[in-house]
Amino acid sequence: MSHGPRSGLTAVSSALLAMSRHLEVRDVLKTIVASARELLDAQYAALGVPDDHGGFAQFVVDGVSDEQWKAIGPLPRQHGILAAMLHEATPERLGDVRKDPRFGGWPSAHPDLVDFLGLPIRDGDEVIGALFLANKNCPKPTGTCGFTQDDEELLGILAQHAAIALTNARLYERSRELTIAEERSRLAHELHDAVSQKLFSLRLTAQAATALVDRNPARAKDELHQVATLAAEAADELRAAVVELRPAALEEDGLVATLRTQIQVLDRAHSARVTFTGRGVKALPAAQEEAMLRVAQEALHNALRHSGAEHVDVTLHRRGTGTVLRVTDDGGGFDPRTVRRAGRHLGLVSMRDRANGTGGRLTVRSAPGEGTTIEMEVPGG
Repeated sequence: MSHGPRSGLTAVSSALLAMSRHLEVRDVLKTIVASARELLDAQYAALGVPDDHGGFAQFVVDGVSDEQWKAIGPLPRQHGILAAMLHEATPERLGDVRKDPRFGGWPSAHPDLVDFLGLPIRDGDEVIGALFLANKNCPKPTGTCGFTQDDEELLGILAQHAAIALTNARLYERSRELTIAEERSRLAHELHDAVSQKLFSLRLTAQAATALVDRNPARAKDELHQVATLAAEAADELRAAVVELRPAALEEDGLVATLRTQIQVLDRAHSARVTFTGRGVKALPAAQEEAMLRVAQEALHNALRHSGAEHVDVTLHRRGTGTVLRVTDDGGGFDPRTVRRAGRHLGLVSMRDRANGTGGRLTVRSAPGEGTTIEMEVPGG
């Protein structure tokens, strides 16, 4: 692998662009692993996505043949050095993984790993995966080089992009499960947030890559400026596409009519009974109407996909000078005090942010076996 300024920059740019090119989660995982192995010139690379039962939901490798992988056996459990990235959420750079006290051995068919570099992949406070590299290729056949601090920093940049790419892919796969009405209304906001974050991170990475290229820095900077320009152009194009995706019904028909139409679609699309009642609600400021629509859609998604409810009821009514949206289901419910982790998956954080952003508040009432009520109240003018 050549380490000149242009080849190094090209490798970084190629890896980032490749990760953003795929929409399927499995394809994104494979691209991340292959990019990491090539970029850091390692013999082996792997990426593990944890499940909720002490194991890996997905585990992707690069550098191991299909025959070798079959001989190795079942997916690894979260133990030893693999657990460090998932539970301790700290980078690990080791000269010889076999000498680490947490090392628990490999299956007989597993390749012999020596030098090791592993980093957690984070989405906010949550570790959504761990990226592993082993056996850095050395320029001399008899030499041992190992991974460097520069390697760790470069893999850290890659891990940040991996989190964004993986989150984008999950959003895409989730959007395919939604009805057309949900997809058009939810995709605009989620795609805008994810893509904006990705492109902003790309600009930061372009700046950070300058520090990694110490030969001919002027040429490297010129290339990086070009990357930043292309990223800005892509942002403008995607922003225009997102505007087109936003549903016109909310602006044209107002909140009550839009909710009624979308809930009729959901009622036909799902086995659960979905009902809507709107009483005495006049037009609200555009920001409040959009926030209420998004909260209603998130709450409906949770109720219809996760709660097992037979009936979901949505009401919109006046309370004093304010307006209240209430989504109630008769599903399995949960304990709101113990869903710090689940809250991310249920979208509670995003719903609270939307309510707070319009001067309102969100209330969640639920208990195991007793269904869930989500209420958003916004003040009047």
